Amino acid sequence: MSDLRVIAERRADAKIKFYRNLCSYIIVNAMLAVINWYATPHYWWVLFPIFFWGIGVFISFLKAFVLMDKFDSVEYREQKIQKEMEKLRN
Repeated sequence: MSDLRVIAERRADAKIKFYRNLCSYIIVNAMLAVINWYATPHYWWVLFPIFFWGIGVFISFLKAFVLMDKFDSVEYREQKIQKEMEKLRN
């Protein structure tokens, strides 16, 4: 399998993982908000899972769309291999 195919598969997997995570986030937090509204409308505890799970969704977004090009390139990998080889020589 070519390097280009492997990189493309990893990128596609990261994007699929992000979209699944986002859908779960929206559906589950919507249900929690409804439960919160009916059960305890005076205390909005649903904001805690929305906030903390939102951090995870944001990190997943960064991995899938922003940081992928920087850390998933062949040149970056080659630079890291060369750096590790230099460390091993010393």
